[in-house]
Amino acid sequence: MSPDAKEWSGEGSAGAADADAAAPFDADDLHRPDQAAAEGAGDRPQDAWAARRDLWDHTPRAMGFGDGSRIDGGVLGGINHGIGGGIFHGAVHVGATHVHYRLGGRANAPSGEIPAATLNAVAKSFADPGHAFAALLDRLREERVIVLEGPQSAGRRTAALMLLHRLGAAPVHVIARDTSFSELVPEPEGDRPREGRGYLLCDPVTRAERPLREAELLALRDRLTNQDAYAVITVGLKAHMEDVEACGWLSPPPSDVLHAHLRALLGRPDTAEVLALPLVTEFLSREHQPRETAEFAAILVRYLAGETEHRQVEGFSLLKLEEQVREWFEEDDATLHLREKAFLIALAVFDEGPYALTAEVSDGLYAHLQRTADSKLQAAVPVFGTHIEKRIRLARAHLYEDEEPTEWGPVLLTKAAYRDKRAAFILLREVWTGHPSARPALVRWLQDLSKDGRPLVRTRAASTAAVLAFTDLPSAMALVIQPWASSVSFGPRSVAVSALALAHSIGTSNVPRILDSWCDSTTPHLRWVAIRTHGLIGPERPVETLTALRAAARHEEHDAASVPDDRPEEDDTRLAKVLAESVELLLLSSAQDQVLAELLRTLHHGRYAFDLAVGGFLGACRRTGSDEPDGRPLLLDQYGQPAPLSNVAAQMTELWRRALGDRFHRAKALETLRMWVLSADHDAQSERCLALLLPALAEGAQEWRRIDHLLRTVPGEDPTSPPAVAGRLRAALAHP
Repeated sequence: MSPDAKEWSGEGSAGAADADAAAPFDADDLHRPDQAAAEGAGDRPQDAWAARRDLWDHTPRAMGFGDGSRIDGGVLGGINHGIGGGIFHGAVHVGATHVHYRLGGRANAPSGEIPAATLNAVAKSFADPGHAFAALLDRLREERVIVLEGPQSAGRRTAALMLLHRLGAAPVHVIARDTSFSELVPEPEGDRPREGRGYLLCDPVTRAERPLREAELLALRDRLTNQDAYAVITVGLKAHMEDVEACGWLSPPPSDVLHAHLRALLGRPDTAEVLALPLVTEFLSREHQPRETAEFAAILVRYLAGETEHRQVEGFSLLKLEEQVREWFEEDDATLHLREKAFLIALAVFDEGPYALTAEVSDGLYAHLQRTADSKLQAAVPVFGTHIEKRIRLARAHLYEDEEPTEWGPVLLTKAAYRDKRAAFILLREVWTGHPSARPALVRWLQDLSKDGRPLVRTRAASTAAVLAFTDLPSAMALVIQPWASSVSFGPRSVAVSALALAHSIGTSNVPRILDSWCDSTTPHLRWVAIRTHGLIGPERPVETLTALRAAARHEEHDAASVPDDRPEEDDTRLAKVLAESVELLLLSSAQDQVLAELLRTLHHGRYAFDLAVGGFLGACRRTGSDEPDGRPLLLDQYGQPAPLSNVAAQMTELWRRALGDRFHRAKALETLRMWVLSADHDAQSERCLALLLPALAEGAQEWRRIDHLLRTVPGEDPTSPPAVAGRLRAALAHP
């Protein structure tokens, strides 16, 4: 065993040591036999075929499980950003793996007068939303002061400036956030009134005990009317207000914002040719904020002038997404409560999942995070909190209705997803690697999810662990995946299987090496996890996978020879059954021809290897299309394929012969053949395939009698007589 493989073998490894060290804070009880046994009374492993179906149904689509997808290295693996020109505000932060910088942004505006030149420049690049903006303008003209409500970075400040500019309010003064409303409009100096001024107050400081009240606005309106002035107050979605009717602000489409800025920067009204560039259409598809779109316009113009490189423009969208995620989790971000940050993480885990479920489990994460932040303060979850629409807008997400697969069939649910499909991966990476103090809470929460009775919840726990493993394999293995894999209960072990399969699917290195070492491990729980995972990822390397499964079968043979004869039969056969189920998944995969050839060689590797091959083959023979009880068997179709696939049919026929000729497997083989005959009773294609298979299985006198007896005794709808198809198939048999 190689050193890297042994690290995850669980036998005195560094990974095990890390897991033990994590125990005090992650409250892991999955590998404690007494507690797990109490919780897992009647615990049974899920059928491997059903487990794979859950992965297909509930894995985030961005992970592309089963289609060979890989997450772009620029999303999870980092990307090298370059800068050419531009204006910088604030420090350049150099992290352990990448550089954080802000390009083309603006510094925080202090109180004071905005120069007229600045207002004119903003007016040239303003994307007028049309009727909605005109309605706001009419209301401000009539009421003198309006409250403009919208999500952060939605262009509220720019809209407020343009409202004042269109009314001719000049000069425009920006007021400090902590200014009291009684001081918002200064009294005129001397006898000369101040007329025509505009006032802008962005995100005033409000609290639950000190909200923005209607009475204050009415008093402010009187003072503005006396001075013939106007004021716009912008607030976020979480501002505290009392009896105030705010005006909702939605930013214009990114394409309109980009067109307006390009028109101003390029000095020409027609920008259609630039907007049609592939890198521009790719940026616009991400639905960026107005601020980000304005910055993109500046860097795009420099690119068109040959002043910056293509990769800088191409990577700009990802850069802005990373900046947004970092802003969400900054410690001093007072706009996001810890509960809302928990929701952002839960939404990353349950992206494209039901909103109600995401909100439900996010409260559990909030409780764990609050315990880490202040164990003496209990996490108070308001029963009726932030409105769903506000919460979704804060997260830069969207709601939609879609069908969700369930064990009772698809149901229509309201789902939530980040507008940028990369956000979930970026956010999980940021939380796991950028904020290690959140790890204990996140680990405890994932353990909670792994015990949930809903397949969707368990699968999302697995997919999250897979992303964490891609980001930081040693920590994810030691803190999350290996405790699951070491559990005496099948539930957490099944989640570990899904996590490892998904981690491999998105390109995490060393997963096959870990599985190969676990297959050869003396720890049965780890062998169980490795065997099941091999069945899911084995089609990529079928020969190596079957070699590892044979190694696990040899362990089974050795263990069976060394245990007392009175050991329960269930213990004897449990891993053997799991081995067969993994072979079953391999046979029903895209690597079927290679698997069949390797299985024929496996027949000669000893009794346990024989049972591995034949048991897996018979299990695969029972699977039907769409899992319908009376559907057409998936493997039966191979007998009706054209000549190039005839070798596959011949290999399957040989496996049938070996199954029927073995005393241990014969009963199950005959039962499976009966199922095939019954499926042919209402399916002409199945009958044609059986007419090719059965004569090949009845070459000798003994074999002929066995098949003939099966066809004479197979039960039909009328128990007193076999189905009509049995008679036709019997007639097709040539007497030896």
